[in-house]
Amino acid sequence: MDITSVVGWLLAIGVILFGILFDSNTMSFVVDNLGNFWDAPSVAVVLGGVIAAMMISFPLNYFTKIPKHLKIVFVPTKYSPQDYIVQIVELAKEARVNGLLSLESKLAETKDVFLKNSMMLVVDAVEPEKVKQLLETELDYMDERHAQDRAFYDKGAAYGPAFGMIGTLMGLINLLKQLSDPEAVAPAMALALVTTFYGSFLANVIFTPISNKLRIRHEEEYLCKLIIAEGVESIQAGDNPRFIEEKLTQLIPGYMSGGSGDGEGGKKKGRKKE
Repeated sequence: MDITSVVGWLLAIGVILFGILFDSNTMSFVVDNLGNFWDAPSVAVVLGGVIAAMMISFPLNYFTKIPKHLKIVFVPTKYSPQDYIVQIVELAKEARVNGLLSLESKLAETKDVFLKNSMMLVVDAVEPEKVKQLLETELDYMDERHAQDRAFYDKGAAYGPAFGMIGTLMGLINLLKQLSDPEAVAPAMALALVTTFYGSFLANVIFTPISNKLRIRHEEEYLCKLIIAEGVESIQAGDNPRFIEEKLTQLIPGYMSGGSGDGEGGKKKGRKKE
């Protein structure tokens, strides 16, 4: 469980509720204030509008991925670059002493599919240039796939305030047309103001944090797969295990390795620009 995601969301909702409920004059919480922030037409305009716009923008399979993405946010797969370096160095030592074919038995115990498949290319004596091309293609595909997933939430973050503004304009139009009727002013003002609140809430509390957390998860996974790709190519080239260890360690950002590394997560070879 990613405790920072849980605490962050609870804290965001908590401070918003505090701002709504707390009365600084009486220094107490006024529960009735919640009613001021509920308006059914505003919910329909913002939430319904965002969902409708996203349905127009994306195919159905993007919506079916939402539970998977929430699992990635709250219960992520742990990626440890150091552990992968240790595994690759051990494979390099084994290959150096007993040959590449001896790696097949060790790979049977490997849980990481990408590592196993990549090393099997070397064991099967696939040409180095083809191995490099296949690994770069896999990294590029993962990068593009994850970028498309994040784009779903980035669009939601853009649509939220946009439909909030649409609701605000609707409320102001109704307000201006009904200034002579005092009873109609309050509902029009509610629609005008609350929709902006709803749109900002969706963008800054829901969509943008999810997109950013998915980007961080992607970078963690990408780094480990990049380490695997570089390690596999080095093993195939017959590099010294100590050299491989030092080379792979340089790919780890300083904040993850206690100060070593280039601080940028290494050079992302073959990565497509978003």
